Amino acid sequence: MGSTVSPFAFGSLLSRQSPKSSRAEFAEMISRDEEHLDLAHGALLIAAEEYPHIDVDVYFERLDQFANLARERAVDARDAGDMITALNSVMFDVLGFRGNRENYYDPRNSFLNQVIDRRTGIPITMTVVYIEVARRIGFPIKGVGLPFHFIAKHEAESGDIFIDPFNEGRVLGVAGCSELVAGVSGGKLELRAEHLAPVTKKQILSRILSNLLGIYSAGDHPRALAAIEQILLIDPDSAQHIRDRGLLLNRVGDRSGAIAELERYLSLNPDAPDAESVRGEIKSIRQSQARLN
Repeated sequence: MGSTVSPFAFGSLLSRQSPKSSRAEFAEMISRDEEHLDLAHGALLIAAEEYPHIDVDVYFERLDQFANLARERAVDARDAGDMITALNSVMFDVLGFRGNRENYYDPRNSFLNQVIDRRTGIPITMTVVYIEVARRIGFPIKGVGLPFHFIAKHEAESGDIFIDPFNEGRVLGVAGCSELVAGVSGGKLELRAEHLAPVTKKQILSRILSNLLGIYSAGDHPRALAAIEQILLIDPDSAQHIRDRGLLLNRVGDRSGAIAELERYLSLNPDAPDAESVRGEIKSIRQSQARLN
């Protein structure tokens, strides 16, 4: 694939904003292994696509301040339950974090700087704040990607403890997780064991970007393209996103780039169910090019 369509071409004019430094820094960040990947930093670099003048150090300091409050509350904690109580007290009583039910699809809910500033977000970003505050006080929390919802998990010797930061840190057992999945899916899904497995930091960042992509795909093609390009930095061989990037490149006027990406999709998936449709799209784009020439 030519350099004009590479998702690694930092600062490409194809993406809205895409500050060179933040896109390059995001690429470097997600190239690290799990142990050395800073989740908050990665989430703030996603936000830097929309807020290019963001000062990430300011938000690190705020997370540190939140953690200092939680540490004070947890000074006499004797077990995991006490630690969760301390975290919940600070996050939801003192700081006033709340899940944003009224404007769930507001894109600001997916940008960590806005979640910290406004003290509201969607399940995954609320959980990122919870994970980061807990990490700073030495209490390990992992993310759990339930269908249609995202929660936190502390792996204790006595058994896993599930926490729902979107719902003021409600503590859940497996039965509670099952009820949650049934509720958010309208009864269409049942909880499976694999739903409760912890996810990686890269998976969390990819899911944040997927949420933004879902919001922007309907009408904001440059922003949708930026989200896809970041997803492809995390998972360069994602056929679905290679295809969708090609379609978006066409919509923003880069027909040559669109053809290259769609052809790459077909080379990776020659027998894909939508292969004929994609070939038809390529033919249509070529015809458009011919008319312009």
